[in-house]
Amino acid sequence: MDFYKARFNMVEQQIRPWDVLDFDVLDALETIPREEFVTEEQKNYAYADISLPLPNGGYMLEPRVVARLAQALALKKDEKVLEIGTGSGYATALLAKLAKEVVTIDLDAAQQTLAKAALDKIGQENIVFQNGDGLTELVGGAPFDAIYVGGSVPAVPEVLKGQLKEGGRLVIITGGKPVQHARLITRHGDDFTDVVLFDTMVAGLQAPKVVASTKFSF
Repeated sequence: MDFYKARFNMVEQQIRPWDVLDFDVLDALETIPREEFVTEEQKNYAYADISLPLPNGGYMLEPRVVARLAQALALKKDEKVLEIGTGSGYATALLAKLAKEVVTIDLDAAQQTLAKAALDKIGQENIVFQNGDGLTELVGGAPFDAIYVGGSVPAVPEVLKGQLKEGGRLVIITGGKPVQHARLITRHGDDFTDVVLFDTMVAGLQAPKVVASTKFSF
């Protein structure tokens, strides 16, 4: 399979038409070999517009959804990002291309080890790995310029909002079947604005499988 051509087609046919037009995001996606973040059996589907299962029971979100969430953060090269749930490491790679540093936390040490191996293989070094539950506890390195939660939770955990800097942004998917909302939350002092970016019914997404707090769709 020609992975370079498949990656180009993913960007042009899946991601651009889904209102992802930020040049930095598009350029980063064109350099990340998504086939390195899936199992050997899934490599032919690495650039398909589908979610793919992870070894731990979670799922990788479709590339267009990862791209849309990352675009909403509007990351700058001098910013520090917290990722809740390392998952496959693919979203981690995209965030690391866009920001100065990514702190990624996951409960599943085995899955995180697989992700780290893939990230090491592509030479992505500006990442700090932590093991723990980022949905219920403070993460070392706070506060953050941005927080990325690529899977669904019933509601926005207050512990995440409290770790944002002034002007910090959080993207997260909340709700349950059949409707889930991708949201952008921005901190303004003690207040927060909350904007719905899209919902799963409109986007045609599968509801992410949540088995434990880190088994999101990434």
